[in-house]
Amino acid sequence: MPNQPTLYYVVIALVALLIGLSKGGIGQVLGVLITPLLTFVMPVTQAVALALPLLIFGDLFSLWAFWKKWDMRYIRLMLPTAVIGIVIGTLLLTVLPDIALRRILGIMTLLYVVYRLLADRLKALAYQPRNWHGVAAGGAAGVGSALANVGALFYTVYMLLQPVEPVIFAGTATLFFFIINILKIPGFIVAGLFDLNLFLQVAWLLPLIPIGVFIGRWLVNRMPQKAFEQLMLVILTLAALVLIFVYPE
Repeated sequence: MPNQPTLYYVVIALVALLIGLSKGGIGQVLGVLITPLLTFVMPVTQAVALALPLLIFGDLFSLWAFWKKWDMRYIRLMLPTAVIGIVIGTLLLTVLPDIALRRILGIMTLLYVVYRLLADRLKALAYQPRNWHGVAAGGAAGVGSALANVGALFYTVYMLLQPVEPVIFAGTATLFFFIINILKIPGFIVAGLFDLNLFLQVAWLLPLIPIGVFIGRWLVNRMPQKAFEQLMLVILTLAALVLIFVYPE
């Protein structure tokens, strides 16, 4: 148990609400913030494992919202290497020390910030799709998801360059990462990462996820998305710098 149980439960509650808000359409940035937030009250391995069932629960609402609004061609292209990436990411999660994992998470978070800042330029690139790009993106997404729940970075960079409509983009992401999250469970259990007792201690917070989904769907057209995302990028940058340069004693 953490030394500061009040802060511990406040952070878990905030994470559950953020998952709901992100699934409700407020912004992908919120999803990237989840694991860095958890690392302020627990080790990275515990944070990644605890976030997994919360993310899967949130995925169920996204699947309902985007049911059959996905392109299976991209799923079939990326999933085989994503499975390999999950195995690699899980192994790294079990063997690397916490300080190394924190710095990797911080670097990946900064990479996401850089990607968001350059997203418009990426869209303007004269890009020629290649199957191997999807294969590589799938593998990287698997590693990133298992290691730090940041696989969306690699998926988004790849899919942003594909000729797909926004709803197909979101629907494909929903199904792809739901499958990835389910596939992570056996490896996490075998590696001893998944602590059922820990999850049961915070399971009462699960209702915050659908509440967050409802709030997110209500807010999505009522708030300035640009200003909100810029604020979130600043928060992500600060969180990443803390992860890289500050290690709790």
